[in-house]
Amino acid sequence: MSQSKETEQNQSSPSPAPPPFDPSQPSIPVSYPLRTLHELESRSYFKSFHYPFNKSSVPLKPDSSSLPGRPRILVCHDMGGGYLDDKWVQGGTNEGAYAIWHWYLIDVFVYFSHCLVTLPPPCWTNTAHKHGVKVLGTFITEWDEGRVICNSLLSTKESAQMYAERLAELAVALGFDGWLINMEVKLDLGQIPNLKEFVSHLTQTMHSSMAGSLVIWYDSVTIDGNLSWQNQLNDKNKPFFDICDGIFVNYTWKKNYPKLSATVAGDRKFDVYMGIDVFGRNTYGGGKWKTNVALDVLKKDDVSAAIFAPGWVYETNQPPDFQTAQNRWWSLVEKSWGILQNYPKALPFYSNFDQGHGYHFSIGGGQVSEASWCNISCQSFQPFLEFPGDPTPNTFQVLVNFKEASYSGGGNITFKGTLEGNAYFTTRLFLGELILGDLPVHFTYSVKSDGNSLVGLSLEFSSNLNERTSVLLAARGSTLLTMNQFSRKFSKVIMPNRVTKPETAPGWVIQESSIAMNGYTLTEIHAVCYKSMPELNQLRLDSISDDQDNTLALSPSEYYAVLGHMLAQTPEQNSEFPPSTSWVVEGQYIKWTSGSQGSKTLSIKIIWRLKDGNDSLFPKYNIYVENLTKQSIGNPGGILEGVQKYLGVAQVEAFYISDLVVISGTSSLKFIIQVCSVDGACQKLDDAPSFLLDVEG
Repeated sequence: MSQSKETEQNQSSPSPAPPPFDPSQPSIPVSYPLRTLHELESRSYFKSFHYPFNKSSVPLKPDSSSLPGRPRILVCHDMGGGYLDDKWVQGGTNEGAYAIWHWYLIDVFVYFSHCLVTLPPPCWTNTAHKHGVKVLGTFITEWDEGRVICNSLLSTKESAQMYAERLAELAVALGFDGWLINMEVKLDLGQIPNLKEFVSHLTQTMHSSMAGSLVIWYDSVTIDGNLSWQNQLNDKNKPFFDICDGIFVNYTWKKNYPKLSATVAGDRKFDVYMGIDVFGRNTYGGGKWKTNVALDVLKKDDVSAAIFAPGWVYETNQPPDFQTAQNRWWSLVEKSWGILQNYPKALPFYSNFDQGHGYHFSIGGGQVSEASWCNISCQSFQPFLEFPGDPTPNTFQVLVNFKEASYSGGGNITFKGTLEGNAYFTTRLFLGELILGDLPVHFTYSVKSDGNSLVGLSLEFSSNLNERTSVLLAARGSTLLTMNQFSRKFSKVIMPNRVTKPETAPGWVIQESSIAMNGYTLTEIHAVCYKSMPELNQLRLDSISDDQDNTLALSPSEYYAVLGHMLAQTPEQNSEFPPSTSWVVEGQYIKWTSGSQGSKTLSIKIIWRLKDGNDSLFPKYNIYVENLTKQSIGNPGGILEGVQKYLGVAQVEAFYISDLVVISGTSSLKFIIQVCSVDGACQKLDDAPSFLLDVEG
């Protein structure tokens, strides 16, 4: 896993060194690693201004706490040294930032860098946990510096235990699930007992403080102290495997090594993660676009896989563009191993199909920002879209689209192509494991479309006896015509019980349907694209009434529709927000700076909490600011700009605003915290908690 050290910068064009990073001082929140044992031992991270912002806000669901008893896929994210666009906790500005959205093909995600203690940015933990994927940080020692570190780390049994406890404390405090241990140094034989103590104590401490946590050993230093990658599980590295939760085997293995490793592991063969380097550096099968060659071998031999550096697709600018190349590459993984994670598993289930980046940002069908952005924490449940290997010009296209209007967040699913006659097109959105109870389930979804293009939802159910039932939640339109078109193709067709066109979301149509399937399991959700042709359909109705052949040849027509969001919930799960009086909102670290023409800039940390002391169950908060004049206090008509300006989104109960420009004539600022629920609903701004700050004279 080691790579050569970064080359030194060209000294011929020196630039001024930036001031050293002081984590104790207020600044735009960032994620960062620990580089020294002293930082780890002193617990200085917990005194950092950035620490509260770096806590994951999304816990793993209980049904994801234990790993499945099957071959698993671990993905090790190693890209450009780490902490790139993803370091900006409150989001960055690069709409083309790297992200992963194929979480349904992953069991464990490791955030890796070449720093001593790599703490995963919370955006990765938040979205991975939402999708049922565990997240590990990395502890690594390498090169000569690593030898020096190990001399301190392993000097005594007590020091080994202390540093293990410090690592466990960090994982628990920040909400990620454990550690990859990568000791890529040669050690003295006398240090091995304390190394084993370090691994064992870390594993035990993690397990006792966090259910479902993991400690995984990387195949590097052997039990005799040599730095010797074995590329398999054998007697030289098994003593470390025996005292933790698994081994990440180095990626230069031979074809028979997985089977040999499985034999050595015995009933723990799924805890053996055979490495595959996507860059193809001496890896079995060559990696890159042949990564599936190695995956096929591992699947056949019934062991797990560790995919290293899938960011290769992004770093090497694979054609034609990142979205297309990323989907194509991950489709190789799916074809080899199949789907590993299913959702929905529980209600409410909400998705706006957001990948965590875009060119604009919308809330409830209204655009609140035209700025480019990235924030992986904003990822919603990701659809299981299928991507053809070599699409033809006539292919009906399905894509996550960032440039067209979004109903919520920055993306949507766009369907476009040609539908001939009364043909329809269907594509999967989700594969679920949702057992329905005795309450009906309400489905709500938003559509923006051209002309007579319609979108329905097809639901697949399985009974206890494995009987299959397909139900179409049809789009708005004629019940008779819809039934005529689809009644023979689905077990049941349900027309929407409510169709609305919100004034605040021009162009969007919201469709609501209900279904009761007590005891059935929802296994699949598909989109169904079809056309409404009033004139030709009237002809068909006439022919039906005349007992004529109703297979009229309809001319092909262009189809275009956008799916903005989808929500499934039971009636009692409608959002209720605490009134603004239930919250305490405060400002901290307030700093004013004078600007030109009477303007000022403000930096401030806003924090909020429920007065009753209960932990908030809300997943995120949208932050706005209003500029007020003296006349506008107590008079809504006196707002200086007349609008609430969107500032960003917070996943924790804190938001830092840096260098906000306050124009001349503003007497006070009203910061609004819009509370959002798991079903995608957002509190009305007039009812949301707020903080009023007078402008410094």
